[in-house]
Amino acid sequence: MANVMDGIFAKAQAARKTIVLPEGSDCRIVQAAEHIVGRNLGNIVVIGKEDEVRKATAQCGADLSKVTVIDPAASPKREEYANLFYEIRKTKGVTPERARDVILDPLYFGVMMVYTGEADGQVSGAIHSTADTVRPALQVLKCAAGISIVSSFFAMIVPDCEYGENGLFVYADCGLVINPNAQELAQIAITSARTMRQLFGYEPRVAMLSLSTKGSAKDPIIDKVIEATGIAKEQCPDLLIDGELQADAALVDWIGERKAPGSPVAGRANVLIFPDLNAGNIAYKLTERLAKAEAYGPVLQGLRKPVNDLSRGCDANDIVNVAAITAVQAIEQ
Repeated sequence: MANVMDGIFAKAQAARKTIVLPEGSDCRIVQAAEHIVGRNLGNIVVIGKEDEVRKATAQCGADLSKVTVIDPAASPKREEYANLFYEIRKTKGVTPERARDVILDPLYFGVMMVYTGEADGQVSGAIHSTADTVRPALQVLKCAAGISIVSSFFAMIVPDCEYGENGLFVYADCGLVINPNAQELAQIAITSARTMRQLFGYEPRVAMLSLSTKGSAKDPIIDKVIEATGIAKEQCPDLLIDGELQADAALVDWIGERKAPGSPVAGRANVLIFPDLNAGNIAYKLTERLAKAEAYGPVLQGLRKPVNDLSRGCDANDIVNVAAITAVQAIEQ
């Protein structure tokens, strides 16, 4: 992952985006905040109750002198953000009183900073669930133009690998959408292609994976992949995408030539789209363990502005990496 992350870090350093870390009571967060500003990867806003942030800072000996620290309860923006949130969510039954309560939640306060342009992205999940991280983003930021579903991807780095981009792949969706329909699967493919191009700088070659290659088997679960491929081609006619393809046909050139002759993707795929979360989650974990690959994610994609999730087992270095990726996503958005 080092070479890939070197490129991400360089882009983040050039962009100097502002990233919110709304879990300031956690020692890993304040450590990461110090490292991010120390490496010039961007500006950082840490959100949390003042006494809790101070306690975490003292506990790990972090220096937040170059970090902006905000306590929502004491912020002059509190009422403004509450009013904005009420306007956004009043048709969903949110009252002004409820909005004032919600905005005290650091995850919501941070997303409102992103919504208003006072920050460029948010990273959370060290002490919150994925649902807690994604919910404010969906309610406030919503999907990017032309995208109907938020999904996730893993950047997979396989050592000593001749496939993909010297072992770099985008796997999707492996962490969020359980059983996408054909339209949703097409959207995941299109968004993942954008991720490969914008984040990693490679032209995407998208394989819609299945247990079948070009009609070698028949079943409704295969039909979904075929339909999704057709939708994606119609929506993005210039995209290099093909399916349905078995994994070996997607990756190995001589197998691709034999099973899918004339395919623009077979044997050359660098973006692998799985038919459901069962397949994607199993595949990334097997790749990680059996191939000794680095699995980086799940990183969210498809939001109007970037908000990303952390594993609750993350360390400070993981947070630095996700913040850098979030900053690069913000460049494009």
